[in-house]
Amino acid sequence: MVEEQDGSQEAGGAKALKAGTVALIGRPNAGKSTLMNRWLEEKVSIVSDKPQTTRNRMVGILSDDARGQIVFHDTPGVHKPLHRLNRQMLRQALDALNESDVVCVVVDASKRYGGGDAHLLRLVEKTERPRLLLLNKIDRVAKSKLLPMIENYAASRGADGNPTFEAIVPISALTGDGAQEVLDMVWDRLPVGEPLHDPELLTTHPERFLVAERIREKVLEQTHDELPYTTAVVLDQWVEDEESSRLLLYATILVDKPGQKAIVIGRGGSRIKEIGTAARLDLMEFLERPLHLELNVRHEPGWRENRRVLGELDREVDYDLGDFE
Repeated sequence: MVEEQDGSQEAGGAKALKAGTVALIGRPNAGKSTLMNRWLEEKVSIVSDKPQTTRNRMVGILSDDARGQIVFHDTPGVHKPLHRLNRQMLRQALDALNESDVVCVVVDASKRYGGGDAHLLRLVEKTERPRLLLLNKIDRVAKSKLLPMIENYAASRGADGNPTFEAIVPISALTGDGAQEVLDMVWDRLPVGEPLHDPELLTTHPERFLVAERIREKVLEQTHDELPYTTAVVLDQWVEDEESSRLLLYATILVDKPGQKAIVIGRGGSRIKEIGTAARLDLMEFLERPLHLELNVRHEPGWRENRRVLGELDREVDYDLGDFE
C-alpha cells in the first residue's frame, strides 16, 4: 500500500525522492545569487553590489540522498530592457518563471516599493506555479517596517483569485537567517521524480564560462561605480602547458567607451594588475591548479547591441534547457 504524505511515500515508510526546478526571480540586485550560493554552499553565480551582475540563467544543482534534487535557476533581474543584451536577459528570467516547478520571488526589503516591484508582481501573478515571496536583506531593515510590507504583498491575488504567494518569509541571504526554512518549503512543493541531472554535478555550465564570469566579478569589484554594467569578459584561449603543468588563460575585457578602457587599465596599468591578481587567486582556488592569467582590454562600441559580440559571449553557456537554440 502506498501512502501519500508531502507528495508520496513508498512502501515500508520510506519517502519517495523529489526532483524539480526552482526559479529565483526578482529585481536587479535583490540577492538571488547570494541566496542560491548559500543553498549550494558553493559559488556558482558571481556576486557584486552592481545591478545586472547576473546576465545568464545560472543553473545550480542541489542533490540530497534523502530528499532528492533541486535544480535552481538564478535569473537576471527583471528590469526595463534598453539593449539587445537586456532583452535577452529578460527573456531568460521570464522563461524560468514560466517553466519552473516552484517560483521564489526575491525582494530587497531594504528598498521602498516602486513601479519596478509592481511590474514584477504583475508578471508573477500570471503563473500558476507555487510561489513563495522572500523578503531579503532583513539584516538591513527595522522589524517595524516589515509588517506593512508583508501586508502589502499578502493582499496580492493571482489570476485564479487566490493569494499570489503561498508563503511570505523574511530572510537574509547574507547571514542565512530564514534560508533553511525556505529551502524546506521548496522541498515540500517539488514533485516526486528521478534526478534531472547527475547528482555529482553542481551546475551544467562549462568551466570556461564560469572562469569568464569570475574574471568579470573581479572587474566589477575593482571598478566600483565607474563601470556599472557596460563591461563583459571573453575567454580567448585556454592552453594546457605540459612543460610547466600550468593552465594558461587569456581573456579580453570589453568596454563600451574609450574612457572606460583607461579606467580598467588604471594609471600605469595598476588597476588591470589588481584585477588580474584577484582573478588569478580566485581561479586557482576554483580550478585547484596553478595558472597564468593574461588580461587584455578592448574598446567595443555598442557591444550590448552587437549580435556577433553577444554570440561570442553566449557560446560557452550551456543551459541544458534547449531554450536558446
